[in-house]
Amino acid sequence: MFSPFERMVAWRYLRSKKAEGFVSVIAGFSFAGIMLGVATLIIVMSVMNGFRQELFTRILGLNGHMNVYAYDGQLKGYEELRAEILPTEGIKEITPIIDGQSLISFRGFSSGVMVRGIKPSDFAARQNLHDSIIVGSINDFEGNKIAVGKSLAGKMKVAIGDKITLTSPQVKSTPFGSMPRQRSYEIAMIFDVGMYEYNSGYIFMPLEAAQVFFQYDNAVTGLEIFLNDHENLEEMRKSVAMTVEGRAGVYDWRDTNQSFFNALQVERNVMFLILTMIIVVAVFNIISSMIMLVKDKGRDIAIMRTMGASRSSMLKIFMLTGASIGFIGTIVGAVAGISFALNIETIRQWLEGLTGTELFADEIYFLSQLPAEIDWKEVTAVIGIAFTLSILATLYPAWRAARLDPVEALRNE
Repeated sequence: MFSPFERMVAWRYLRSKKAEGFVSVIAGFSFAGIMLGVATLIIVMSVMNGFRQELFTRILGLNGHMNVYAYDGQLKGYEELRAEILPTEGIKEITPIIDGQSLISFRGFSSGVMVRGIKPSDFAARQNLHDSIIVGSINDFEGNKIAVGKSLAGKMKVAIGDKITLTSPQVKSTPFGSMPRQRSYEIAMIFDVGMYEYNSGYIFMPLEAAQVFFQYDNAVTGLEIFLNDHENLEEMRKSVAMTVEGRAGVYDWRDTNQSFFNALQVERNVMFLILTMIIVVAVFNIISSMIMLVKDKGRDIAIMRTMGASRSSMLKIFMLTGASIGFIGTIVGAVAGISFALNIETIRQWLEGLTGTELFADEIYFLSQLPAEIDWKEVTAVIGIAFTLSILATLYPAWRAARLDPVEALRNE
């Protein structure tokens, strides 16, 4: 596409000379702008992808893809209902649970928490829950022994073996009137699921203990359903709804979290558009530097034209000169952005150690680590956009160079 002569001239124009210092400075800013724009876009999109994936994985890992619930609050005969639903193709597992609010108290400290009753075998079977145990053993999760989150344990200053008091919102009748129901439980495990919301506000207890505490006589609040493939959610929901029709209702994670994930998607798209403007600004710098270069090289263009160089050669020379700035800047920016995204958690910890400040507070961002997931399709799209804009930026200056009249150019010198 480009002859050796065209490549040689373009390379000479890319090299800085003292007389062309200002042009080189603008070209340098163009290179830096495209490099930073591409790198920033890749880093930000990777972090937002990481946030979405981490939240999606953790929320679904703890709450299931679908829930079967009772219309009156207590789902009776749940084992029979579970046996009916489980053979449905595409269902991975079904877990009976009890969810309820409570007040936890320990040595004068009180806090509202969400209590989740779950069978010890189901707790152990869930990989994300089993792996989240940082202190204690799953073998101790029985009877009146419970599991609390890392952040909650830190705030209350409790440890394994301590006994806390849970107060139920339900009341019991006594000779002195209605009194809130209270019960003591021993802490058997401390977990860290990687989300501050759960680490600070959730308590797990054995299902039988939860049935006693919330006065659920052989009943649960619902059945959590996990699917093999969440892409089939809509089809699976219809199938489960037909199975339990008239006896229970069905809702899925979209009913409670869809607005949150939609907000993340909108923010992701807006950030992509905003950060793309950085690349556009750098492209305008390429146009400016190339126009100045054409004006500065008017005499050279006229001489080459009189020696037999064609207009297409002039067009190619200046297109190659300008596009090279964009190409090199894009490649360097892509490498820098990918490298930064792959090591972003290490870089965060290094910066926190260097500055002595907390840059990523888990109570604000919900996650305990800064996530980043590189979407190679997005990276390819960013590189493609930068390449395309770099080529388009050279068209007008190259066209002016090709249209330059050699006689007029030499006359004006």
